[in-house]
Amino acid sequence: MHIQRNQTQSALRYLEHFPVLSLLGPRQAGKTTLAKQLGQGWKYFDLERATDYQLITNNPQAFFENYPEKIIIDEAQEYPQLLKILRGVIDANRDQKGRFIITGSSSPLLNAQLSDSLAGRVGILNIRPLKANEYYATPLSKFYDIFNKIPTKANLNIGEQTLSNQQMRYCWLYGGYPEPLLKKDPSFYLDWMHNYFNTYINRDIARLFPRLDHRSYQRFISILSSLSGTIINKSDLARALEISEGSAREYLQIAELTYIWRNIHHDDHSMIKSIVKRPKGYICDSGLAHFLQRIDNMDKLLLAPQHGHSFESFVIEEIIKGIDASTSFNVNYNYYRTAKGSEIDLIIECAAGLIPIEIKMGSSVTKVQLQAMNKYMDENKLEFGLFINQSDRLFWLTDRILQVPIGSL
Repeated sequence: MHIQRNQTQSALRYLEHFPVLSLLGPRQAGKTTLAKQLGQGWKYFDLERATDYQLITNNPQAFFENYPEKIIIDEAQEYPQLLKILRGVIDANRDQKGRFIITGSSSPLLNAQLSDSLAGRVGILNIRPLKANEYYATPLSKFYDIFNKIPTKANLNIGEQTLSNQQMRYCWLYGGYPEPLLKKDPSFYLDWMHNYFNTYINRDIARLFPRLDHRSYQRFISILSSLSGTIINKSDLARALEISEGSAREYLQIAELTYIWRNIHHDDHSMIKSIVKRPKGYICDSGLAHFLQRIDNMDKLLLAPQHGHSFESFVIEEIIKGIDASTSFNVNYNYYRTAKGSEIDLIIECAAGLIPIEIKMGSSVTKVQLQAMNKYMDENKLEFGLFINQSDRLFWLTDRILQVPIGSL
Protein backbone atom coordinates (compact mmCIF):
# COMPACT_ATOMS: atom_id res chain seq x y z
CA MET A 1 0.00 0.00 0.00
CA HIS A 2 1.44 3.38 -1.04
CA ILE A 3 1.38 5.97 1.75
CA GLN A 4 1.62 9.63 0.79
CA ARG A 5 3.72 11.32 3.49
CA ASN A 6 2.89 14.83 4.59
CA GLN A 7 6.53 15.87 4.26
CA THR A 8 6.92 14.85 0.61
CA GLN A 9 6.61 18.42 -0.68
CA SER A 10 9.10 19.70 1.90
CA ALA A 11 11.52 16.94 0.88
CA LEU A 12 11.20 17.84 -2.82
CA ARG A 13 11.79 21.50 -1.99
CA TYR A 14 14.93 20.62 -0.01
CA LEU A 15 16.24 18.59 -2.95
CA GLU A 16 15.91 21.73 -5.08
CA HIS A 17 17.69 23.88 -2.49
CA PHE A 18 20.45 21.61 -1.13
CA PRO A 19 22.95 19.04 -2.46
CA VAL A 20 21.90 16.60 0.31
CA LEU A 21 18.55 15.67 1.81
CA SER A 22 18.78 13.93 5.18
CA LEU A 23 15.84 11.96 6.57
CA LEU A 24 16.23 11.30 10.29
CA GLY A 25 14.00 9.43 12.70
CA PRO A 26 13.37 6.18 14.53
CA ARG A 27 13.76 2.82 12.85
CA GLN A 28 10.78 1.58 10.83
CA ALA A 29 9.17 5.02 10.60
CA GLY A 30 9.18 4.94 6.79
CA LYS A 31 12.42 6.82 5.98
CA THR A 32 13.67 4.28 3.41
CA THR A 33 10.30 4.08 1.67
CA LEU A 34 10.11 7.87 1.40
CA ALA A 35 13.72 8.08 0.17
CA LYS A 36 13.00 5.59 -2.62
CA GLN A 37 9.82 7.44 -3.59
CA LEU A 38 11.74 10.71 -3.81
CA GLY A 39 14.71 9.19 -5.64
CA GLN A 40 12.94 6.95 -8.12
CA GLY A 41 15.55 5.35 -10.34
CA TRP A 42 18.40 6.40 -8.06
CA LYS A 43 21.07 3.90 -6.98
CA TYR A 44 20.37 2.57 -3.47
CA PHE A 45 22.97 1.52 -0.88
CA ASP A 46 22.30 0.20 2.62
CA LEU A 47 25.18 0.56 5.08
CA GLU A 48 23.73 -2.24 7.22
CA ARG A 49 24.33 -4.59 4.28
CA ALA A 50 27.90 -5.90 4.40
CA THR A 51 28.56 -5.67 0.66
CA ASP A 52 27.37 -2.05 0.44
CA TYR A 53 29.31 -1.10 3.56
CA GLN A 54 32.53 -2.54 2.13
CA LEU A 55 31.93 -0.95 -1.26
CA ILE A 56 31.68 2.53 0.26
CA THR A 57 34.21 2.30 3.10
CA ASN A 58 37.04 0.46 1.31
CA ASN A 59 37.66 3.35 -1.06
CA PRO A 60 35.21 6.26 -0.58
CA GLN A 61 36.95 8.44 -3.15
CA ALA A 62 36.57 5.82 -5.86
CA PHE A 63 32.98 5.17 -4.82
CA PHE A 64 31.92 8.80 -5.26
CA GLU A 65 33.81 9.07 -8.52
CA ASN A 66 31.64 6.20 -9.77
CA TYR A 67 28.46 7.56 -8.16
CA PRO A 68 28.73 11.38 -8.05
CA GLU A 69 24.97 11.98 -7.87
CA LYS A 70 21.49 10.47 -7.57
CA ILE A 71 22.28 7.95 -4.86
CA ILE A 72 20.48 6.99 -1.65
CA ILE A 73 22.60 5.93 1.32
CA ASP A 74 20.53 4.25 4.01
CA GLU A 75 21.46 3.99 7.72
CA ALA A 76 24.29 6.52 7.48
CA GLN A 77 24.98 6.24 11.21
CA GLU A 78 26.87 3.00 10.45
CA TYR A 79 29.68 5.05 8.87
CA PRO A 80 29.91 8.47 10.59
CA GLN A 81 32.98 9.49 8.55
CA LEU A 82 30.71 9.51 5.50
CA LEU A 83 29.57 13.07 6.18
CA LYS A 84 33.07 14.53 6.17
CA ILE A 85 33.77 12.73 2.90
CA LEU A 86 30.49 14.00 1.43
CA ARG A 87 31.48 17.56 2.26
CA GLY A 88 34.49 17.34 -0.03
CA VAL A 89 32.48 15.67 -2.78
CA ILE A 90 29.81 18.38 -2.60
CA ASP A 91 32.26 21.29 -2.50
CA ALA A 92 33.92 20.08 -5.71
CA ASN A 93 30.64 21.03 -7.43
CA ARG A 94 28.94 23.27 -4.88
CA ASP A 95 26.16 24.61 -7.11
CA GLN A 96 24.68 21.23 -8.02
CA LYS A 97 21.58 20.47 -5.94
CA GLY A 98 19.63 17.29 -5.25
CA ARG A 99 22.57 14.88 -5.49
CA PHE A 100 22.23 12.66 -2.41
CA ILE A 101 19.60 11.36 -0.01
CA ILE A 102 20.85 9.92 3.26
CA THR A 103 18.84 8.40 6.09
CA GLY A 104 19.79 7.86 9.69
CA SER A 105 18.31 6.50 12.88
CA SER A 106 19.22 6.30 16.56
CA SER A 107 22.51 8.14 16.38
CA PRO A 108 23.36 11.27 18.38
CA LEU A 109 26.77 11.30 16.66
CA LEU A 110 25.15 11.46 13.22
CA ASN A 111 22.98 14.41 14.22
CA ALA A 112 25.98 16.33 15.52
CA GLN A 113 28.07 15.64 12.44
CA LEU A 114 25.29 16.72 10.09
CA SER A 115 25.42 20.14 11.71
CA ASP A 116 29.22 20.28 11.77
CA SER A 117 30.22 18.73 8.44
CA LEU A 118 27.32 19.59 6.15
CA ALA A 119 26.15 22.95 7.45
CA GLY A 120 24.55 24.89 4.61
CA ARG A 121 24.73 21.84 2.34
CA VAL A 122 21.95 19.69 3.77
CA GLY A 123 18.21 19.94 4.30
CA ILE A 124 17.14 17.90 7.32
CA LEU A 125 13.67 16.42 7.83
CA ASN A 126 12.57 14.51 10.91
CA ILE A 127 10.49 11.54 9.79
CA ARG A 128 8.27 10.11 12.50
CA PRO A 129 5.77 7.23 12.40
CA LEU A 130 2.57 7.90 10.47
CA LYS A 131 0.28 10.75 11.38
CA ALA A 132 -3.40 9.78 11.41
CA ASN A 133 -4.23 11.58 8.17
CA GLU A 134 -1.40 9.72 6.37
CA TYR A 135 -2.79 6.37 7.47
CA TYR A 136 -6.30 7.29 6.32
CA ALA A 137 -4.99 8.94 3.09
CA THR A 138 -6.52 12.35 3.72
CA PRO A 139 -4.82 15.74 3.17
CA LEU A 140 -3.05 17.51 6.00
CA SER A 141 -5.60 19.56 7.91
CA LYS A 142 -5.97 23.32 7.48
CA PHE A 143 -5.50 23.46 11.24
CA TYR A 144 -1.75 23.82 10.67
CA ASP A 145 -2.12 26.98 8.60
CA ILE A 146 -2.67 28.98 11.79
CA PHE A 147 0.96 28.47 12.83
CA ASN A 148 2.38 30.13 9.69
CA LYS A 149 0.99 33.65 10.19
CA ILE A 150 -0.49 35.89 12.81
CA PRO A 151 -4.18 34.91 12.81
CA THR A 152 -7.08 36.76 14.32
CA LYS A 153 -10.47 35.46 15.33
CA ALA A 154 -11.83 36.84 12.08
CA ASN A 155 -9.49 34.82 9.84
CA LEU A 156 -9.04 31.74 12.02
CA ASN A 157 -9.90 29.13 9.40
CA ILE A 158 -9.32 25.59 10.67
CA GLY A 159 -11.71 23.85 8.32
CA GLU A 160 -14.07 20.97 8.92
CA GLN A 161 -13.30 17.77 10.82
CA THR A 162 -11.73 15.37 8.29
CA LEU A 163 -11.44 12.26 10.49
CA SER A 164 -13.88 10.75 12.95
CA ASN A 165 -13.22 10.35 16.66
CA GLN A 166 -13.23 6.57 16.13
CA GLN A 167 -10.52 6.82 13.47
CA MET A 168 -8.38 8.99 15.72
CA ARG A 169 -8.85 6.60 18.66
CA TYR A 170 -7.61 3.72 16.50
CA CYS A 171 -4.35 5.58 15.79
CA TRP A 172 -4.12 6.57 19.45
CA LEU A 173 -4.31 2.92 20.50
CA TYR A 174 -1.96 1.46 17.90
CA GLY A 175 0.43 4.32 17.14
CA GLY A 176 1.91 5.05 13.76
CA TYR A 177 4.62 2.55 12.81
CA PRO A 178 3.65 1.74 9.20
CA GLU A 179 4.30 -2.00 8.98
CA PRO A 180 2.23 -3.26 11.94
CA LEU A 181 -0.44 -0.58 11.40
CA LEU A 182 -1.00 -1.47 7.75
CA LYS A 183 -0.96 -5.23 8.40
CA LYS A 184 -4.14 -4.95 10.52
CA ASP A 185 -3.35 -8.23 12.30
CA PRO A 186 -3.38 -8.02 16.15
CA SER A 187 -1.09 -11.06 16.53
CA PHE A 188 1.43 -9.66 14.05
CA TYR A 189 1.21 -6.26 15.74
CA LEU A 190 2.25 -7.69 19.13
CA ASP A 191 5.06 -9.78 17.61
CA TRP A 192 6.32 -6.76 15.69
CA MET A 193 6.32 -4.48 18.72
CA HIS A 194 8.09 -7.12 20.84
CA ASN A 195 10.86 -7.52 18.27
CA TYR A 196 11.08 -3.80 17.61
CA PHE A 197 11.70 -2.99 21.27
CA ASN A 198 14.20 -5.82 21.68
CA THR A 199 16.07 -4.67 18.59
CA TYR A 200 16.16 -1.11 19.92
CA ILE A 201 17.71 -2.28 23.20
CA ASN A 202 19.94 -5.12 22.00
CA ARG A 203 21.23 -3.60 18.77
CA ASP A 204 20.89 0.17 18.68
CA ILE A 205 21.56 0.89 22.35
CA ALA A 206 24.18 -1.87 22.65
CA ARG A 207 26.07 -0.47 19.65
CA LEU A 208 25.76 3.23 20.44
CA PHE A 209 26.32 2.95 24.19
CA PRO A 210 28.29 -0.27 24.77
CA ARG A 211 29.18 0.62 28.38
CA LEU A 212 25.55 1.20 29.35
CA ASP A 213 23.78 -1.30 31.61
CA HIS A 214 21.29 -2.49 28.99
CA ARG A 215 19.01 -4.34 31.41
CA SER A 216 18.76 -1.31 33.65
CA TYR A 217 18.02 0.91 30.65
CA GLN A 218 15.34 -1.51 29.42
CA ARG A 219 13.65 -1.34 32.83
CA PHE A 220 13.98 2.43 32.70
CA ILE A 221 12.10 2.66 29.38
CA SER A 222 9.38 0.33 30.65
CA ILE A 223 8.87 2.48 33.75
CA LEU A 224 9.07 5.64 31.67
CA SER A 225 6.19 4.41 29.49
CA SER A 226 3.88 4.46 32.51
CA LEU A 227 4.93 8.07 33.18
CA SER A 228 4.27 9.21 29.62
CA GLY A 229 2.52 12.56 29.61
CA THR A 230 3.56 13.50 33.15
CA ILE A 231 6.11 15.83 34.72
CA ILE A 232 9.29 13.84 35.29
CA ASN A 233 11.03 13.73 38.65
CA LYS A 234 14.50 12.30 38.01
CA SER A 235 15.07 11.64 41.72
CA ASP A 236 11.98 9.44 41.92
CA LEU A 237 13.02 7.61 38.76
CA ALA A 238 16.48 7.00 40.14
CA ARG A 239 15.12 5.59 43.42
CA ALA A 240 12.66 3.30 41.61
CA LEU A 241 15.49 1.83 39.51
CA GLU A 242 18.12 1.96 42.28
CA ILE A 243 20.43 4.03 40.11
CA SER A 244 22.00 7.46 40.60
CA GLU A 245 20.15 10.60 39.60
CA GLY A 246 22.97 11.24 37.12
CA SER A 247 22.26 7.88 35.47
CA ALA A 248 18.54 8.66 35.32
CA ARG A 249 19.37 11.97 33.63
CA GLU A 250 21.66 10.16 31.17
CA TYR A 251 19.01 7.52 30.40
CA LEU A 252 16.40 10.20 29.74
CA GLN A 253 18.76 12.00 27.38
CA ILE A 254 19.54 8.77 25.50
CA ALA A 255 15.82 8.03 25.11
CA GLU A 256 15.28 11.49 23.61
CA LEU A 257 18.33 11.32 21.30
CA THR A 258 17.24 7.93 19.95
CA TYR A 259 13.72 9.17 19.10
CA ILE A 260 11.88 7.13 21.73
CA TRP A 261 11.06 10.01 24.10
CA ARG A 262 10.12 13.66 23.62
CA ASN A 263 10.74 16.28 26.31
CA ILE A 264 8.40 19.27 26.58
CA HIS A 265 9.97 22.06 28.60
CA HIS A 266 8.25 24.52 30.92
CA ASP A 267 6.98 27.81 29.58
CA ASP A 268 9.13 30.81 30.51
CA HIS A 269 6.81 33.62 29.41
CA SER A 270 4.86 33.70 32.65
CA MET A 271 5.66 36.26 35.34
CA ILE A 272 4.43 33.84 38.01
CA LYS A 273 7.39 32.65 40.07
CA SER A 274 5.71 29.48 41.30
CA ILE A 275 5.63 27.68 37.94
CA VAL A 276 6.90 24.10 37.83
CA LYS A 277 10.23 23.94 35.98
CA ARG A 278 10.77 20.19 35.65
CA PRO A 279 10.51 18.71 32.13
CA LYS A 280 7.37 16.96 30.99
CA GLY A 281 7.56 14.24 28.37
CA TYR A 282 6.15 11.17 26.70
CA ILE A 283 6.96 8.10 24.65
CA CYS A 284 6.76 9.46 21.10
CA ASP A 285 4.69 6.64 19.62
CA SER A 286 1.49 5.92 21.55
CA GLY A 287 1.37 2.34 20.22
CA LEU A 288 4.83 1.56 21.62
CA ALA A 289 3.88 3.14 24.94
CA HIS A 290 0.73 1.00 25.14
CA PHE A 291 2.64 -2.16 24.19
CA LEU A 292 5.12 -1.54 27.02
CA GLN A 293 2.17 -1.11 29.40
CA ARG A 294 0.53 -4.34 28.12
CA ILE A 295 -2.43 -2.46 26.67
CA ASP A 296 -3.60 -4.13 23.46
CA ASN A 297 -7.25 -3.09 23.06
CA MET A 298 -9.41 -0.03 23.59
CA ASP A 299 -11.19 -1.42 26.66
CA LYS A 300 -7.88 -1.87 28.48
CA LEU A 301 -6.76 1.60 27.40
CA LEU A 302 -9.88 3.36 28.63
CA LEU A 303 -9.66 1.54 31.97
CA ALA A 304 -5.95 2.29 32.44
CA PRO A 305 -5.24 4.92 35.13
CA GLN A 306 -2.95 6.80 32.75
CA HIS A 307 -5.36 6.96 29.79
CA GLY A 308 -5.82 10.73 30.12
CA HIS A 309 -2.07 11.37 29.99
CA SER A 310 -1.79 8.94 27.08
CA PHE A 311 -4.48 10.78 25.10
CA GLU A 312 -2.82 14.12 25.79
CA SER A 313 0.56 12.77 24.63
CA PHE A 314 -0.95 11.37 21.43
CA VAL A 315 -2.60 14.69 20.57
CA ILE A 316 0.59 16.68 21.23
CA GLU A 317 2.61 14.36 18.98
CA GLU A 318 -0.05 14.61 16.25
CA ILE A 319 0.19 18.40 16.42
CA ILE A 320 4.00 18.36 16.27
CA LYS A 321 3.96 15.97 13.29
CA GLY A 322 1.54 18.30 11.53
CA ILE A 323 3.62 21.40 12.20
CA ASP A 324 6.76 19.57 11.04
CA ALA A 325 4.97 18.87 7.76
CA SER A 326 3.85 22.47 7.30
CA THR A 327 5.96 25.46 6.31
CA SER A 328 6.35 26.68 9.90
CA PHE A 329 9.86 27.34 11.21
CA ASN A 330 11.41 28.03 14.61
CA VAL A 331 8.51 26.55 16.55
CA ASN A 332 8.89 25.88 20.27
CA TYR A 333 6.72 23.55 22.36
CA ASN A 334 6.25 24.12 26.09
CA TYR A 335 3.80 23.43 28.89
CA TYR A 336 2.61 25.55 31.80
CA ARG A 337 1.93 24.44 35.36
CA THR A 338 1.95 26.31 38.65
CA ALA A 339 2.72 24.90 42.07
CA LYS A 340 -1.01 25.16 42.85
CA GLY A 341 -1.90 22.87 39.93
CA SER A 342 -3.04 25.38 37.31
CA GLU A 343 -1.97 23.84 34.00
CA ILE A 344 -1.99 24.26 30.22
CA ASP A 345 -0.97 21.14 28.33
CA LEU A 346 0.81 22.74 25.37
CA ILE A 347 1.97 26.26 24.55
CA ILE A 348 3.20 26.74 21.00
CA GLU A 349 5.52 29.64 20.22
CA CYS A 350 5.58 30.33 16.48
CA ALA A 351 5.02 33.00 13.82
CA ALA A 352 1.51 33.41 15.21
CA GLY A 353 2.93 34.28 18.62
CA LEU A 354 1.91 32.21 21.63
CA ILE A 355 -0.95 29.74 21.19
CA PRO A 356 -2.10 27.96 24.37
CA ILE A 357 -3.73 24.55 23.88
CA GLU A 358 -5.64 22.53 26.45
CA ILE A 359 -6.34 18.84 25.73
CA LYS A 360 -9.07 16.73 27.32
CA MET A 361 -10.39 13.26 26.51
CA GLY A 362 -14.04 14.08 26.99
CA SER A 363 -16.50 15.78 24.66
CA SER A 364 -17.92 18.36 27.07
CA VAL A 365 -16.24 21.30 28.80
CA THR A 366 -16.66 22.85 32.23
CA LYS A 367 -15.87 26.42 33.26
CA VAL A 368 -13.23 25.14 35.68
CA GLN A 369 -11.31 23.57 32.78
CA LEU A 370 -11.03 26.99 31.14
CA GLN A 371 -9.73 28.94 34.14
CA ALA A 372 -6.01 28.34 33.61
CA MET A 373 -6.19 29.26 29.92
CA ASN A 374 -8.19 32.42 30.57
CA LYS A 375 -5.67 33.53 33.18
CA TYR A 376 -2.71 32.76 30.93
CA MET A 377 -4.27 34.64 27.98
CA ASP A 378 -4.94 37.65 30.21
CA GLU A 379 -1.39 37.63 31.49
CA ASN A 380 0.14 37.40 28.01
CA LYS A 381 -2.50 39.54 26.23
CA LEU A 382 -3.41 36.74 23.79
CA GLU A 383 -6.39 36.94 21.45
CA PHE A 384 -7.34 33.25 21.47
CA GLY A 385 -6.59 29.76 22.74
CA LEU A 386 -7.57 26.26 21.63
CA PHE A 387 -9.35 23.49 23.52
CA ILE A 388 -8.96 20.08 21.85
CA ASN A 389 -11.26 17.21 22.79
CA GLN A 390 -13.49 14.49 21.35
CA SER A 391 -16.37 16.78 20.49
CA ASP A 392 -17.91 16.66 17.03
CA ARG A 393 -17.75 20.33 15.98
CA LEU A 394 -15.73 23.52 15.99
CA PHE A 395 -17.31 25.82 18.55
CA TRP A 396 -16.35 28.99 20.40
CA LEU A 397 -16.62 28.01 24.07
CA THR A 398 -16.01 31.64 25.06
CA ASP A 399 -15.23 34.76 23.07
CA ARG A 400 -11.54 33.69 23.07
CA ILE A 401 -11.40 29.88 23.37
CA LEU A 402 -12.14 27.72 20.35
CA GLN A 403 -13.11 24.06 20.78
CA VAL A 404 -11.36 21.86 18.18
CA PRO A 405 -12.34 18.20 17.62
CA ILE A 406 -9.39 15.77 17.43
CA GLY A 407 -10.52 14.83 13.93
CA SER A 408 -9.56 18.35 12.80
CA LEU A 409 -5.91 17.64 13.53
